[in-house]
Amino acid sequence: MGDTKRVGILTSGGDCAGLNPTIRAVVLRAVEHYGWEVIGIQQATHGLLKDPPAAVTLQPQQMSPLLTAGGTMLGTTNKGNPFAFPMPDGTLIDRSEDMIAGYRKLGLDALIGIGGDGSIAILRKLAQQGNWNLVGIPKTIDNDVGVTERSVGFDTAVNIATEALDRLQFTAASHSRVIILEVMGRDAGHIAISAGIAGGADIILIPEIPYTIENVCAKIKERQSKGKNYSLIIVAEAVRTEGGDPLTHTDGLGECRLGGIGQYLSEQICSRHVAETRVTVLGHVQRGGMPSPSDRLIGAAFGVAAVDLIAESQFDQMVTWQNRQVMSVPIVDAIAHYRAVDPTGTLVKTARGLGIYLGD
Repeated sequence: MGDTKRVGILTSGGDCAGLNPTIRAVVLRAVEHYGWEVIGIQQATHGLLKDPPAAVTLQPQQMSPLLTAGGTMLGTTNKGNPFAFPMPDGTLIDRSEDMIAGYRKLGLDALIGIGGDGSIAILRKLAQQGNWNLVGIPKTIDNDVGVTERSVGFDTAVNIATEALDRLQFTAASHSRVIILEVMGRDAGHIAISAGIAGGADIILIPEIPYTIENVCAKIKERQSKGKNYSLIIVAEAVRTEGGDPLTHTDGLGECRLGGIGQYLSEQICSRHVAETRVTVLGHVQRGGMPSPSDRLIGAAFGVAAVDLIAESQFDQMVTWQNRQVMSVPIVDAIAHYRAVDPTGTLVKTARGLGIYLGD
């Protein structure tokens, strides 16, 4: 075993279900098995900018409620790149050394960073610059972190999207409508294709596979010709228009956000007088709520494995789920490429085998 005694943990990027069970697993393993101290850093790397750093000591007796709790008890942020940190006057400055100084004030021997590929890439850059001992845990509802089959938060998001399709089906059938469900998926269509198959969608559109409005309408008409008076469409937010244009909007803070593909599809279908349509944008509902049993299991397995890597002095590693077991890979390999839906993979073949229109 290594001689590490004081371990930090933070959650970074967007929240998701399963973060709290992961924190719980880290604390139970580190404190009760190794006798270490675990320091929770609040609001991701932003907590390191406080003086003193915003951090709390985490105890096993605090962990019981976390198993079923959504979100993250430590707080998180997906803003403020430390190497180009936004200041009140609108300028960007490098605050990486300030964060490194905060880390040193905490006297940490190692850090467990829970985040997506972007967050883990930033943490690794800080670790390289500040000589931190870093272990990463992948979390993202999009499930697009490279070299892992599962990330914390994905299963719960799929469950929520599937339940939405289950509920929308009855309204679609009752009113003879096409109902479009827009789900998250910044770069990849994992939520859309998984929930679409599980929830009985008739059309699944993902950014990895091109489509045409003509073929979408043809699928709806084909169903109508067979006496099926309604259709369900699920679409990932990153899907572009038929012409290849991304659909975005600007929020109240002036930031550009993905969104609008559902409404675009609705307008295109209605303009061709194919069917009456309605759009549901699931949005942040996919991130919240009680974590599924699978996300609790993945979080537990990842948390224990991350602590064990520290005990073995195996740093600059990320835990992954491969071939039904936890493994570890160099972080640099994990963040080299994001994991898209394979257009020739099993889920795509399954969807097409069921008669679902995917594009092409």
